[in-house]
Parts: sequence; C-alpha cells; structure tokens
Amino acid sequence: MAASFPPDRDNDGLVAKPRPGDNAEPLSVSEISQMLKRTVEDRFGFVRLRGELSGVKRAASGHLYAALKDDKAVIDAVMWKGNAGRLPFRPEDGLEVVASGKITTYPGRSKYQIVIERMELAGEGALLALLEKTKARLQAEGLFDESRKRALPFLPRTIGVVTSPTGAVIRDILHRLADRFPSRVIVWPVLVQGQGAADQVAGAVRGFSAMAQGHPDRPDLVIVARGGGSIEDLWSFNEEAVVRAIAECSIPTISAVGHETDTTLADFAADRRAPTPTAAAEIAVPVRAELAAALADYGARKKRAILRPVQLGRERLEARAERLPSPEALLQPQAQKLDELADRLRRGLQDRAGQGREKLGNLRLSPAMLTRGLREAQRSLAGVRLSPAVVRKPIAEGRERLAALERVMRSLDPDTVLKRGYVRVTGPDGRTLTDRVEAAKEALLTLKFRDGDLAVSTGAAPPAPSSPAPRPKPAKKGTPPAQDDLFG
Repeated sequence: MAASFPPDRDNDGLVAKPRPGDNAEPLSVSEISQMLKRTVEDRFGFVRLRGELSGVKRAASGHLYAALKDDKAVIDAVMWKGNAGRLPFRPEDGLEVVASGKITTYPGRSKYQIVIERMELAGEGALLALLEKTKARLQAEGLFDESRKRALPFLPRTIGVVTSPTGAVIRDILHRLADRFPSRVIVWPVLVQGQGAADQVAGAVRGFSAMAQGHPDRPDLVIVARGGGSIEDLWSFNEEAVVRAIAECSIPTISAVGHETDTTLADFAADRRAPTPTAAAEIAVPVRAELAAALADYGARKKRAILRPVQLGRERLEARAERLPSPEALLQPQAQKLDELADRLRRGLQDRAGQGREKLGNLRLSPAMLTRGLREAQRSLAGVRLSPAVVRKPIAEGRERLAALERVMRSLDPDTVLKRGYVRVTGPDGRTLTDRVEAAKEALLTLKFRDGDLAVSTGAAPPAPSSPAPRPKPAKKGTPPAQDDLFG
C-alpha cells in the first residue's frame, strides 16, 4: 500500500512544496494515461467478446466504429480499415456477434475500448437475422418486384455462366446443354465461397452487363450458378453487392444457387430461379429434337392447309361439270331456230323483189316532171348561204382563252416581281432556293435582278461532283411558249 502522510500545516499554501522524505515527482496526465494503456493491453492482450452491435458507423477513412453491449454493460469498439474491408457480412445495429481483439484505452477521452481484429456472427440464428434484415431492406427498394423481371430469350445464341471453373456445376451445365440444344457458352471464373467471393461474382455479372450491344462475346442470357452447401457456404450470394449486380444486369439472368431447398437473395433478384444448375440449363434452352418435330409438324399442316382448298375446288368443279348438259343438247335448239330464220329470210327476199318489180313497172316519169324537180332543187340550194359569224365566233373565243392564260402565266412568273426590287436566289442547277439552310449548303449562288444575274460565293465546301441534270434549253427569241390546244 502506498504510504500516507499526515497533512503538513506548514506547507499549506498556493505553491506546491516537496514534503520531507518524499522523492517522487508528480506524474503528468499523459504519463498516467500511457501507464494505464500498457497495463490494460498487457493484461487483456487478446479477448473474445460476445455482444450486440450498436451505433455502427463507418468513417470516410474506412474505419468501423461501434459499441458492443449486453443487458448490463457496454464497451466501445473500433475496427481498422484493413480488417473491416475483409468482413464477410455487413455489420448492422442489433446483430449479435463474437469479436476478437485486444482491450486498450483511448487517452483522449479517458475511455477503454476493444480493437477488433476479427468479427463473426454469434451462431446461425444471428446469420438468419442478418439475412432477414437485408432482404427486407432490399425488398423495400423494389429490387425483388415481379414487375421488373424480364422474359428469358427463347433460344439464346450465347450463354454466360458465372461459376467456379473447377467444380461439378459447370460440367453439369455443359452436359445438359449438349443434350438439349448445343449452344455457345462463355464461363466467367469466380470464387463461389469464402473471402472475396461476393466481389468476384458481382464483378463478373457487371462485366457481362457492361459489354456493348453487338459485341461478339455479349451473352443473351447469364446463369449465376453454385452447388449446394450450408447457409455459410452460400452466404456470398446473399451479399448486397451480388444482389444489386444481378438486379441491375441489362441481360436476363437465371439464379441457380444450391439445391432445390436452398434459397438466397440472388434468387429473388434474378429474372428466373432454377432449383439446381442442371435445371438452369434446361430452362435456358429448348430441346432441339422437339423443335425439329414441331417444325416438321407445322410444315405438314401448312402443306395440308394449302392443298385442301385446291382439293375442295377440284371436287366442286367435278360435281358441277357432271350436272352440265352436253354440247349437242345446247346446240340443237339453236340450230333449229337458225334453219327457221334462214327459210324466213329466203321467203322475205323473194317477196321484196316481187314488190320492187311491180312498183318499177308502174312508175312512168315524164321529162316535164324531171325538169320541175331539178328547178325546185336549185331553188332550195340557192337559199343556203355560209355565214362568216360561224367561223369568227370560235376564233374570238379561243383568243379570249389565250389572253386569260397569258395573264395567269405573267402573275405566276417569279421574275415579274424583280421589277419591284426583289431578288430571286438560284443554285448552280438553276433551282430556286427558298430556305437559308439550303442556300448555305451551296458554294455558289446566283442572284437574279430585273436587269441581269449576279454570281455570289457563300464560302461553303463545294458538293461532290456528280452528273448534273440537263438544264432545259432556252426557247428561241420570238418563239411563243407551247400551249395546249385551245379548241381540242
């Protein structure tokens, strides 16, 4: 025990003075803090604490700060960036964990704390609790909504598989694809268990998704696969990074993690869940033999559908042809009628000829009758005269129509307004330009004034040489423009 000295009334005062027999100098606060730090670290150099996380906070530097508590006590905890980055799960408030590390002090606040080097979940119950919390949080964000899931391609040409290249999973998938419909498979090798597995799986899915459209190696379907195991073995596929990568993938995805009874968060985020990796291959492609049989059946049905109307038409034609009368039966009445008409025609000609002979025999014209008839004919022809108005009226009407068309032509002539100060802009091909954009594309423009043309350069690059359209030849001076026939 430390020796106690009676109070020295002689030394009471404002300034500290050494006491008789006392050769110990007073300690500074820093010195006593360092002595306490060494004592605590020597005594508690390695401890394992079980408690509930509270106040979890990750600083910008990457360090993790939290507190471990139970129903009676609480201790501050810190986990440096290197160890925090290797955690296989995301620390959250309320998780029960087992933390391994050393007890130390923080002189700045006169507090003791544990520096955590390793953190594990305290049993499978804590692991399931963390799974439920993560599932609820991601589901609230809409990552598991059925409305955002897409239909799988019917026959993918290229299939991307994210799995371990050495396990039995990839061999089962390849074997099943070869049996059903051989397809091109691109394997992105990753770890499917342990430290860093989640980051590799997420990176592989994002790598497939980042391939540009039209890239020869871009798959039409992505399968994320792993064999069965415990919840700890499959935990990488419950990590938030993997779930978000699958949900954000621009390519339809199938999750085939574990056996039929195993369920991970990756199954909820994928567009389709397969109970096993082999089932994923069955979902990915149809059976080629069944497709060939279906195509053959469709071809036969198509052929029958095409031939059936022809066959029915032939049967109807034959049935109707049997009911038609023979050509002799159709022609006999007409032949009989023809004979009757021929006989009537012969008798009628004979009667008319006899009547003509009789009239000719009774007709006797005297010369006086012929003279009188000729004079009457001359008098009737002398009264008929050709009036000039009959010819002049159509000519006058034609001139009026021609003058009206000329006035319309002059009103529509674009060069008429040039006399009033306007200018018409034409291109090298003689075409009138009405838009500034079209005029800016031409290297050479022609401005038409009332008294002549003016060539102007715009400075634009000349267009590529091409065979220009032939310009119409100007009409010869004094030649009127072609007009339609006014009297046609």
